[in-house]
Amino acid sequence: VVEFFNECKKAGIKPILGMEAYMAPGHRSERTSPSGTGSDAAYHLLLLCENLDGYKNLIRLSSLAYREGFYYKPRIDKEILREFRRGLIATSACLGGEIPSTLTRRDASAARKIAETYLDIFGPDRFFIEVQKHVPEQDAVNPELADLARKLGIGLVATNDVHFLEKDDHHAHDILCCISMGKQINDESRLKYPTGLYLKSPQEMQEML
Repeated sequence: VVEFFNECKKAGIKPILGMEAYMAPGHRSERTSPSGTGSDAAYHLLLLCENLDGYKNLIRLSSLAYREGFYYKPRIDKEILREFRRGLIATSACLGGEIPSTLTRRDASAARKIAETYLDIFGPDRFFIEVQKHVPEQDAVNPELADLARKLGIGLVATNDVHFLEKDDHHAHDILCCISMGKQINDESRLKYPTGLYLKSPQEMQEML
């Protein structure tokens, strides 16, 4: 983080520090996964540092996630998120976020309650509903996310999931994923990332809207 921060400063780029946190469905000490695979043991939540207080709190949350909440992944919960919320900005994250996941299960009422909880923790200036456009499932849930943001008076942000830098890097990234998962490139059942998960230009982002 320090190296990233310093190199950005040298290049005249404003660095934004943060992390994609994993949120436990309940208390961070609970070790449950209905599927038995751990895939439903945590939701995504994007946390960004607004200032030095936020950076200090981010480090506290990261440490607590490993020390107290680890179950398949290092997890935090809403209890410690509320305690260490100062200086942090949050967004509802990708389809793996708690709010989008609930909407995909067709439970708009529960999704609204979750959004209201995060709104209460961070306030209207530091919590945002996030939309992305990579897969059909996101196209289906984006109108509901936008409607929820409008009803609650929450800001709406369009983001881009980035897993590789350039568009042409997709094949190399695909090979690396095969290596990490011990899969063959011709295995049709393996995890495959969409081709659009590269760092897009502002113009490309506008064209996606």
